[in-house]
Amino acid sequence: MGEQLSGMKRTHMCGELSLEDVGKKVVVMGWVQRRRDLGGLVFLELRDRTGLIQIVFNEQLSKEAFAKVQCVRNEYVLAVEGEVVRRADENINPNLKTGNIELYVTTLKIFSKSETPPFMVEDRNNVSEAIRLKYRYIDLRRPSMQDILMTRYKITRIVRDFLDKNGFIDIETPLLIKSTPEGARDYLVPSRVQPGKFFALPQSPQIFKQLLMISGFDRYYQIAKCLRDEDLRADRQPEFTQIDMEMSFVDVDDILTLNERMISRVFKEILNIDVKLPFNKMTWQDAMDRYGSDKPDVRFGMELKNLSDIFVNSGFKVFRDAVQNGGSVRAINVKGAASMPRRQIDELVEFVKTYKAKGMVWIQMFEDGPKSQIAKFLSNEEMTLILSKMEAEKNDLIFIVADKDNMVVYDALGHLRLEMGKRYNLIDESRYEFLWVVDFPLLEYSEEEKRFVAMHHPFTAPKDEDIELLDKDPGRVRAKAYDMVLNGVEIGGGSIRIHDTELQKKMFEVLGFTEEVAEERFGFLMNAFRYGAPPHGGIAYGLDRLTMLLTGTDNIRDVIAFPKTQNACDLMSEAPSEVSNDQLKELHIKVDL
Repeated sequence: MGEQLSGMKRTHMCGELSLEDVGKKVVVMGWVQRRRDLGGLVFLELRDRTGLIQIVFNEQLSKEAFAKVQCVRNEYVLAVEGEVVRRADENINPNLKTGNIELYVTTLKIFSKSETPPFMVEDRNNVSEAIRLKYRYIDLRRPSMQDILMTRYKITRIVRDFLDKNGFIDIETPLLIKSTPEGARDYLVPSRVQPGKFFALPQSPQIFKQLLMISGFDRYYQIAKCLRDEDLRADRQPEFTQIDMEMSFVDVDDILTLNERMISRVFKEILNIDVKLPFNKMTWQDAMDRYGSDKPDVRFGMELKNLSDIFVNSGFKVFRDAVQNGGSVRAINVKGAASMPRRQIDELVEFVKTYKAKGMVWIQMFEDGPKSQIAKFLSNEEMTLILSKMEAEKNDLIFIVADKDNMVVYDALGHLRLEMGKRYNLIDESRYEFLWVVDFPLLEYSEEEKRFVAMHHPFTAPKDEDIELLDKDPGRVRAKAYDMVLNGVEIGGGSIRIHDTELQKKMFEVLGFTEEVAEERFGFLMNAFRYGAPPHGGIAYGLDRLTMLLTGTDNIRDVIAFPKTQNACDLMSEAPSEVSNDQLKELHIKVDL
């Protein structure tokens, strides 16, 4: 049976001891990292979240402690009392923060024993992620994991301090809300006391933070848990955390300026990096045209070029049809890559097909001139114009994608550009390039639903000069929306909201909602608008993604204490799980698989 504290008080954390503590009697507590037995001496490394300290058991110093330590193994939990001693010069460990001192133990308490863990608690291990997630409480003992979660905590502390100093109030919003299907799929929670009715878990605090503005709180923020029942990717989780904020009586520039200051503070305090202010701005259309992405990585060039005007009346049917059907022909130039083997080019053709491109044309710039699989279909003038627009030189490799759907062209070439940037080491990983992408389309047309849907959400305000287009040409309306992008990753996004009842009704109408449907889904918000709503807007950051960028990991599960797998399972607690028939009966639910 393990021993109890019994009045023993920890005086120091393991990694905080230093030469200044030499000669002091101290008490440290933690887990055994490793053990060395030299007969009359036993050395342990004791670990807590601050680091390691070597502790020494000498039979001459304390026979009782020396006898007790004989059974101690890795991951046992101990308390030790002893004297801090300077190590001899030849015994200093330069790889350890406390490597110039050690602790000579006079008293040992063993709080609990440990079985042999399924993997070593160290950063250099090759254990599978599935095993790490199953034994997450052991995985979280690793120094790198503790550093990541400590950084996450520091980010939220800095954000809270900044927002507090800028007049924001931290207000919680409900987790059990009304389901308003528009966007990702809701997680539903059955009501026991109202059979047949369901709550939804919030995908974001969006409606409630707008209601807080209508309530007069002026500046709100929350580190908010959000939940979406959607198919997962490497950088997504079913439950994630937002740094969420909303402000009244502001325009776009007010929000951008404040958030630039906040993020620059975070980067200065976490990475000691001075972020250049103000951030550059780029319209959504410009980002798509130049980079094929609404979250462009601007750390390298290789921008997309529009070749459509060359092929309006071309004899090459594939390109001509793409242009005449409202699409485009666009290309990138991979400098110095003309000698790429055909096998690799074929692999890249398959790569762009994953982004719905039907194929891809290439032109290799060799010593004796351009070579292409479609050269015989192009006139000399067309080839000359292509090479001129692409600023082609000897040894360049040009990739061209054409489609009647511009988004297919953007998506395929945008991802190909990033792939080429990685393969040819064009990306300076030491740079942090911030960018605001602004003037998003307010709406996008869904072929599946045969209607316009909101690109962000139904409460995003149109730009003032585009309001009249809501009736004439909804697809051309731009939004007062903005995303903060860092190195090709969207870390935050928001908009100015609609605060006018009539404009909000018009928005619902354009989205194809009848008055009845709008009332059913959003009636409580519309009712609130009737009693005076201020102009307001906000932004939300993905705390998980921000932490990934600041800690240098590419796995979102590394920055969440207890994450889910890509099929939304918790391997440690074995959730989700079946529940008893009695629980289902209480909820008036029958399961039909």
